[in-house]
Amino acid sequence: MIKFENVSKIYPNGTKGLTDVNLQINQGEFVAIIGTSGAGKSTLIRCVNGLNDITSGSLIVNDTEVSKLKGKELRKFRRHVGMIFQSYNLVPRVTVLKNVMFARVPDMSLFKVIFGLFSKEDKLIALDSLNKVGILDKAYIRADQLSGGQQQRVSLARALSQESEILLADEPVSALDPVTAKEVMDDFKRINEEFNKTILLNIHHVELALEYASRIIAVKKGKIVYDGPSQEVTKEILDEVYRKEA
Repeated sequence: MIKFENVSKIYPNGTKGLTDVNLQINQGEFVAIIGTSGAGKSTLIRCVNGLNDITSGSLIVNDTEVSKLKGKELRKFRRHVGMIFQSYNLVPRVTVLKNVMFARVPDMSLFKVIFGLFSKEDKLIALDSLNKVGILDKAYIRADQLSGGQQQRVSLARALSQESEILLADEPVSALDPVTAKEVMDDFKRINEEFNKTILLNIHHVELALEYASRIIAVKKGKIVYDGPSQEVTKEILDEVYRKEA
């Protein structure tokens, strides 16, 4: 469970990223965050795993108060919250399999990390994760030889190999063509339904958000202006979310 209670985020330059956000996301939900650029979508996502610290309020993830975590405790917490980035964040010149196994590094000794001594269990978990996103056949190919959609699937497999119950995705399909974007969203939907993973992603493509997510959260100027079922999102709501202020 993810619970925001009166959460605000103010950046050092004075910009308000979030203002008094209150929401609860339960295990197994597929939630899409929509809004204009700069509305606070990425800020909200990145607060969940502590990439952005909150200025005030309370943010609880699976009974853990995220704002109180520092150093080693915060790094340990992040192992259990998978993160998928727009730019994939892969190591281009190593194999797909090794990229996925890198998610297991926090649990390894420094000696094993330096020499790449992954365990049999790590390898099996990584291969299973690749199988879940349909690219097991690419395991021994270098990451930079894959298409953008395949690289994003590797990123998703890496997050799955952390064996976390929560997956965060920061604009995961914005760099992909429409057909590939739908294929990647199909993967997210299947992972959500088959494995009961909580999916929280922000997305510019409203049509995809409405098609795939069961719940929509609309953010405007750091505030939540809509939170409800995707099928109840109306044209009037979207007009309000995307209307430019004078």
